[in-house]
Amino acid sequence: MSAADEALPYQACEPAPSRLPMLGLLALACASFITVLTECIVAGLLPAMSRDLGISAAAVGQLTTVYALGSLLTAVPMVKLTSHLPRRPLLMAAILGFALVNSVMAWTGSYTLMLVSRFLGGVAAGLLWALLAGYASRMVAPQLQGRAIAVAMVGTPLAMSIGIPAGTWLSQLIGWRWVFGLMSILSVALVAWSRAALPPVPGVPAQQHGSLREVLGRPGLLAVYVVMLLAVLAHNVLYTYIAPFVALSGAQDALDRLLLLFGVSSVVSIAVTGALIDRWMRALMGLGMALFLLAAVAMALWPSSQVVLIGAVAIWGLGFGGAATLIQTAVARRSGEQQDLGQSLVVVGWNLAIAGGGVLGGVMLKSASAALLPWVLVVLLVLTLWVAVPAKKAWA
Repeated sequence: MSAADEALPYQACEPAPSRLPMLGLLALACASFITVLTECIVAGLLPAMSRDLGISAAAVGQLTTVYALGSLLTAVPMVKLTSHLPRRPLLMAAILGFALVNSVMAWTGSYTLMLVSRFLGGVAAGLLWALLAGYASRMVAPQLQGRAIAVAMVGTPLAMSIGIPAGTWLSQLIGWRWVFGLMSILSVALVAWSRAALPPVPGVPAQQHGSLREVLGRPGLLAVYVVMLLAVLAHNVLYTYIAPFVALSGAQDALDRLLLLFGVSSVVSIAVTGALIDRWMRALMGLGMALFLLAAVAMALWPSSQVVLIGAVAIWGLGFGGAATLIQTAVARRSGEQQDLGQSLVVVGWNLAIAGGGVLGGVMLKSASAALLPWVLVVLLVLTLWVAVPAKKAWA
């Protein structure tokens, strides 16, 4: 712990009221990029890993499952255990965790060791996600918090739309182990960047330690969490099983381009959200969910139309792309001194919704047809709007 980390009061480092500290915020964006890429890259490397390791594709897929479990099970206790520690070295430790995990993946031939390392990677991810939005918001004046969080979150859609396809392509040239090795090298470089670019932010003094009950009791926060669960559940019901749904229109060969379209429109959504969030948060949340609902209705009514599918995927990205920024900004504003604890509940809820989407979508796929998946979204998104729109305190 540096003297600077100990000397500052809890609320924030010295803010820059007239402009965003872009070098520091971009370091946070790179952290979100590495986190998502580490979690999801297995999907793109699955055939090669299955072949080289001599295990089934389903077994390789469990490397993603245990990663999510690591985040889900440890985010809240890790935040509570580390709440008194200065934020910068803690964030750097989480990033260093990705370097270690990806290094293990690059050299080991033991599936058991891979599972253990991926679980630990999930622990690091849960801690990082709990810190990220609060760190970004403490680097700036209150009127810039939404834009700061938007910049910090831009790494997520970039990882999904560019990072994973690029990693998959790179694995064909140099092998999947080198892809993990390169992510490890990037993580080490990011630790150095974070140390240089991020201002020190202290932990929470002992007298300010809170509880989950106190966080959930803050005005508007429960509504934010409910909206998050419903919206992310809706997203993952279809996104998890997008391949069989796309096949209904005969567009399975264009799946990579459709996912790229979704990623690009998500980046556009984040850019718009970042520009307007500090003045129009509630309107942006309602508009985003309305666009998402429009896309779901279109796919539900015309599941065999490629033209409708392309338009709906673009609208889906525009509607859902800024949701994480809106939710994390709302939690940062409403949870006060307990921002990291409030964000840890976002990590838990988000991962629960991901798992729930996989289960619910899988049940629908087995018992009925992929054509019914968008109808599940319609129901969930109507409920989301029903909770989100009246909750004025949630988006204040």
